[in-house]
Amino acid sequence: MQPVVTKITELTEKISTATILSNPDKLSLSFLAENEISYVKKKLEKENECVVYKYPEILFFGKIRDTNETHLRLQAARLAGSKLFDALKSEKTESVQLLNFCEPELMVAFLEGLLLSGYSFSKYKKEKDDFTLKEVFIFDQETTSKQTNELLNLTQAVFFARDLVNEPLSFLTATQFSEEMEKLGEDAGFSVEVFNKQKIQSLKMGGLIAVNKGSIDPPTFNILEWKPENATNKKPVILVGKGVVYDTGGLSLKPTPKSMDYMKSDMAGAATVVSTLYATAKNKLPVHVIGLIPATDNRPDGNAYVPGDVITMFDGTTVEIKNTDAEGRLILADALSYAKKYSPELVINIATLTGAAEIVAGSHGTIGMGNTKEKMEKLKEAGEETYERIVEVPLWEEYGKPLKSAIADLNNLGAREAQSTIAGKFLEHFTSYDWIHLDSAGVSFLFEKDGYRPAGGTGQGVRLLYNFLKKFN
Repeated sequence: MQPVVTKITELTEKISTATILSNPDKLSLSFLAENEISYVKKKLEKENECVVYKYPEILFFGKIRDTNETHLRLQAARLAGSKLFDALKSEKTESVQLLNFCEPELMVAFLEGLLLSGYSFSKYKKEKDDFTLKEVFIFDQETTSKQTNELLNLTQAVFFARDLVNEPLSFLTATQFSEEMEKLGEDAGFSVEVFNKQKIQSLKMGGLIAVNKGSIDPPTFNILEWKPENATNKKPVILVGKGVVYDTGGLSLKPTPKSMDYMKSDMAGAATVVSTLYATAKNKLPVHVIGLIPATDNRPDGNAYVPGDVITMFDGTTVEIKNTDAEGRLILADALSYAKKYSPELVINIATLTGAAEIVAGSHGTIGMGNTKEKMEKLKEAGEETYERIVEVPLWEEYGKPLKSAIADLNNLGAREAQSTIAGKFLEHFTSYDWIHLDSAGVSFLFEKDGYRPAGGTGQGVRLLYNFLKKFN
């Protein structure tokens, strides 16, 4: 549950207080004695990033690093907000007032880190997380109610993405996933159309059909659309998300430890797309956006597709199956081909596609590639601002050579080396428009908490795409 965020014109001694500052010498609080202020200043001057002081309420002081790099200062403010939440939770303090001795935009980032840290997933626990931050008061003339409301909606969207990633297959089948999308669409005001298995078969989406062959649950293909009357783009931006709700690897079975055991997260790209649509519609951004989400699980049933099979994709391309664990690119390819019917201005697909992406960027960045330099630069700028950064890699023609097949147009695996790029090269074959591919395998699910990113589903990508769409055109 999100806290109530309210602007105030006076501070009070009866509520815990938190502030961020670049220069400790500028610290001034009317209800602190000089010796207490001196103590805090000395602590901060010793390179401490934050100081927590009991008075008798919590007093929190976060020092923002002195740098000309704006994105680093914004991130420092978010991390200070995260540390504030940890301090409040430790003391079970449910209300806090925030003030700012830095640039105006850092207050919003400080609040963002605080809000993003308030997530928990305890749906299946008898003992729930009993701490909830209930009230946040903003003492800052520059921060507007419009900014805080927008941030609350965006944070809620990130929480929805985290929830979806954390849900197990025992609940979140492809069909249930579609139902969750419909609920979010009804709440935020975007439309959702769901194609069932019969419709998918009639459209001859061979990639989605093949991956689903080993499942007892039917696939879905989901079309989400936000089209406001004041949209600034004449042609839509399309977001495509990989919706593999569970990936065993199929007959090319994955190992269990830190592999198959968290493959409920293999639909994180799809969760990012639906949650981005939610934030976009909830905040009424003037941009026409369509989301395409193919959804299924990938299991090794007796009727499952096998290495050596040749399948025919939605656009007629034939693909030799070399590995059934390279399934995400198959269902994405059908969606990318389907996107052509909209004559899009830009298509961005996001997916937990390859383990190679995590090897390249770890949990600190998303791998990106595409055919539009200008739009990629803008997306990377959005990544810097939100600290959901993109490591761009090239799509040289040499990466396409391992995808050649002796018996079909393509094979679905290629070579072991440069696998994240080869997977992108496979997807490129199915595009004929401005296109960007994001491989979020390393950032979508964490085993340990990292600042405002929790263990489990992170929801990373929602803030990135929302920021990009907000500034589109």
